[in-house]
Amino acid sequence: MGFKMGIVGLPNVGKSTLFNALTRTAAAQASNFPFCTIEPNVGEVSVPDARLDKLAAIAGSKQIIPTRMTFVDIAGLVKGASKGEGLGNQFLANIRETDAIAHVLRCFADDDITHVEGRVDPVEDAETIDTELMVADIESCEKRLANLQRKLKGGDKEAADQERLLKAALVALSEGKPARTIKVAAEDMKQWRMLQLLTTKPVLYVCNVSEADAAKGNALTARVAEMAAAQGNSHVIISARIEEELAQLEPEDAAVFLEEMELEEPGLDRLIKAGYALLGLQTYFTVGPKEARAWTIRAGTLAPQAAGVIHGDFERGFIRAETIAYEDYVALEGEQKSKEAGKMRVEGKSYIVKDGDVLHFLFNA
Repeated sequence: MGFKMGIVGLPNVGKSTLFNALTRTAAAQASNFPFCTIEPNVGEVSVPDARLDKLAAIAGSKQIIPTRMTFVDIAGLVKGASKGEGLGNQFLANIRETDAIAHVLRCFADDDITHVEGRVDPVEDAETIDTELMVADIESCEKRLANLQRKLKGGDKEAADQERLLKAALVALSEGKPARTIKVAAEDMKQWRMLQLLTTKPVLYVCNVSEADAAKGNALTARVAEMAAAQGNSHVIISARIEEELAQLEPEDAAVFLEEMELEEPGLDRLIKAGYALLGLQTYFTVGPKEARAWTIRAGTLAPQAAGVIHGDFERGFIRAETIAYEDYVALEGEQKSKEAGKMRVEGKSYIVKDGDVLHFLFNA
């Protein structure tokens, strides 16, 4: 299980350039023209994790299989998207299918690249998209409430719960607050998710800067950082141009290029780490002579459900999990010495898998 992140933003902020770089494809026709991305471009990238390479080297694994992350490049929108302006209807439909939103903001000046609003103001750009999503959510809530009336008259309990949640969402949205700011009780979470409100999705602000500002950012990124902190959201600083160049280089040349730009790691790595944190994701590993593989789960996942990520039969027939912490596996140079040192644990159905666990599942077929 990876996760799906929708890349959104106003036209000409660098979405498609970033997407091309991240997925190492030229599938998105990035040109200086609004709405050049019409159908969502979907690309899968490997999640970089140095731990996987280290585990594979120790175990002598023939194959290394990283976990995957899906990016969706969604068409640029403009003011009025919630009313169908620009490519608004496609935008709203496509964004519902994602787990989180990477909101690309233009934090660079370039007279050759037109801005749809004729100015460079990332905070205003963010507000434009937030407003469109909130307007779409308000309309969705109002339609759902209207459709519930017959069931409510019949005393339907599920409809009553939906009505309560929809009204709570409408109050927040009418005050200009996204639906994710609402505190929802654990017993209501299933119904809440079924509402599929756009503003419940976590947001990562991606500040697209010029090459010169990639290492430290600029005054515009400082404003975005302030806005993100106030909202409880995250932000990363990336130069889509640099990422585009890196994507075309061999690993050795890329390392030299990063050093010249005073960057410790590619923007892709920072984006994925921020995305993982945003969605509360973590990684466990399965390691053997045939392959070393990384698997993505949500923090707090129990061992049987973690096993189910590999195959449903593993979850249904789960007996136990043999577990070695990553640090112990590396320090003791493998499974056998970890066993001998008493570092392999046998865990049952109630075990909460930890980030970096090296696991072997036993199950009834």
